[in-house]
Amino acid sequence: MNYDIFNGDADGIIALLQLRLAYPLSAELITGVKRDIALLEPLTISASLTSQDSLTVLDISMEKNKAGLLEALKSGAKVYYADHHRSGDIPMNANLEAYIDLDANTCTSLIIDKCLQGKFHYWAIAAAYGDNLIAKADLLSSEAGLTLSQAKLLNELGTLINYNGYGAHVDELHFHPATLYKALLKYTSPFDVIEDENSPFHQLKEAYRQDMDKALAVAPFYHSQVLSLIELADAPWARRVSGVFGNHLANQHPDSAHGVLTENADGSYTISLRAPLSNKQGAGDICSQFDTGGGRAAAAGVNKLPSVDIARFTQAVESYYG
Repeated sequence: MNYDIFNGDADGIIALLQLRLAYPLSAELITGVKRDIALLEPLTISASLTSQDSLTVLDISMEKNKAGLLEALKSGAKVYYADHHRSGDIPMNANLEAYIDLDANTCTSLIIDKCLQGKFHYWAIAAAYGDNLIAKADLLSSEAGLTLSQAKLLNELGTLINYNGYGAHVDELHFHPATLYKALLKYTSPFDVIEDENSPFHQLKEAYRQDMDKALAVAPFYHSQVLSLIELADAPWARRVSGVFGNHLANQHPDSAHGVLTENADGSYTISLRAPLSNKQGAGDICSQFDTGGGRAAAAGVNKLPSVDIARFTQAVESYYG
């Protein structure tokens, strides 16, 4: 049995998209909302993996999935793992093929792009835009000979795919990430998606505009020279837009860190943290200090931060970047 296990954001979806365009394979798809990253252990518990099984794991932290990875390797299954989040110690195992790059200016789709020698390079550029690697994606677009208008279209597509991944659960998304992946797999070029009036691009574009208009009307509740914090409503639209809104704020004010908070049903808060674009480090380390927190150097988050810890979180960010 083949399993494709991937983050439900732009980077995870497009990383798998590139692989399966290059190497078509029938596989069970395992994914979820952007923040649902603990995907390996549930699989190893529910499925009796054997040496006949293969797992492709994309864009989820090896550190957060270590128990499931070790169990899969123990079963004899073959694991292909590509990621750019915190990895911890990478197991030494003949059945593990790992491509891990923690550079703040890369993403999983760019790692796959290298493995495929740029076979679907435009898709990788769209993913880089979606992961808010704007300067990197602009450079790649220029090197690829794309016009500014073409680069802008890839930026928009990547942003929309990324936007679709945010929500408390998949019912809050416009497309289940597996459904969106399968819809996009029909297009060898991202420009074909944009040109097709019946593609997900156009539905997501209108929904994104409506959600972002609401977010842009909210003022920060905390602001300093190094950090701004904004609390959005306890509503599906706010959870959908939290990540891309954080990216938008980071691009507007590159010397400051930004946190977007949305309240959970239990009174805790989900936080999306963006490091200053002028100092793309530390976000993952800061969020990892809190239970349910993690991420990468430039962008990270906490899934359930108790309200009493908001002040401690604020101080942690201030201390790091101040």
